[in-house]
Amino acid sequence: MDTHTTSAKVLLNHATTLNLHTGNLVNRSRLKKKCPSSHSEEIQDCVRATLSEWFATIPPPTSPTDLPDTIDCSIPQATEAITPEEREELKVSVKLFICEADLSSIKDAVDKACQALAVSQLDSVIIAPPALPEEVSQTLDNLQPAWSELEGLVQSHKIATIGTSDLDKELLEQLYNWAQVKPSSNQVNLASCCVMPPDLTAFAKEFDIQLLTHNDPKELITAASFQEAVQESTQDLKVADWRLEWILRYSIIVKSRGIIKAKGYLVHAKRSSL
Repeated sequence: MDTHTTSAKVLLNHATTLNLHTGNLVNRSRLKKKCPSSHSEEIQDCVRATLSEWFATIPPPTSPTDLPDTIDCSIPQATEAITPEEREELKVSVKLFICEADLSSIKDAVDKACQALAVSQLDSVIIAPPALPEEVSQTLDNLQPAWSELEGLVQSHKIATIGTSDLDKELLEQLYNWAQVKPSSNQVNLASCCVMPPDLTAFAKEFDIQLLTHNDPKELITAASFQEAVQESTQDLKVADWRLEWILRYSIIVKSRGIIKAKGYLVHAKRSSL
């Protein structure tokens, strides 16, 4: 086992928090050559490749006291910060997948995205709450705590607009009537309907809510797939106690040309036990 792999194991075995930034996937040649069959496969490939590249660059810790509790894993040459001069020309859009019901993670994710991309505000954030069991329906009570967190971030100018995903007309109307900051968009899953429901379309048009489509699975990546990606990056590492808290997917679009300048993922995971 080489010293980099040994260092990786020592670091991960000690750490309690992992922050991972894939960098700009538009420019990462190693990942561009692959064409993942799903979003789940894409994020797994990204985690595996980013960890592997990062571990290959880290020096061995000089002593046990040097070991950090939090690992910030990113590839500097693959990360493109936005300069103040170009900020007006770009739209930064985010979809935030909450894996656990810890609402503090929403502000944490937004802060980390702003820091990683060198911006003071995200133009739009769409929230995807934790997946519910098949027999449980989404309700306004479930949505309200997360939406209140997002409203606070709009009021503090960290986010310009906020949106939802997979709400039917009834639930979107309930949220709209309750919310202080109204949803600007609602994503509809292409797998669940190939034609927009007429009642949803009519409501969205009346209240100026943009209807978007997506093909994300209910669970962007399973715990097992995430642990597998981490394990493959370091030989024989015990990863069963690592759990995902949130995944943030961003895209940076050149407004005037409608092209994607950058896209990537931020991933936040913690160890559930030591």
